[in-house]
Amino acid sequence: QLQLVESGGGLVQPGGSLTLSCTASGGTLAYYTIGWFRQAPGKEREGVSCISRRDHTTLYTESVKGRFTIFRDNAKNTVYLQMNSLKPEDTAVYYCAAGYGLDYGLAPYDYDYWGQGTQVTVSS
Repeated sequence: QLQLVESGGGLVQPGGSLTLSCTASGGTLAYYTIGWFRQAPGKEREGVSCISRRDHTTLYTESVKGRFTIFRDNAKNTVYLQMNSLKPEDTAVYYCAAGYGLDYGLAPYDYDYWGQGTQVTVSS
């Protein structure tokens, strides 16, 4: 069974950068569309970005366009989320998820496997 582990979260000042990693075991990530989601306290889980399994098409939610970049390294079985110009409203637990048979999309119910999450806190 595919297992996902996120890493790279932490505390960063507004305007700073972080790169999150999502590494898979028990399966080949290249066969899956990978999404990044986030959930802030008291809010619903929100789709942030995804990268397709077919042609590496990327999709971003409006609030992170131009600041976040998703990319994948299939040789390392890892997908990354580069986050620049971070804002306090980006503070959340970030999750990666894998969707088998999914082309792309940011709806959580379309994804089959989830990691445990990594905390990102943007604060001065």
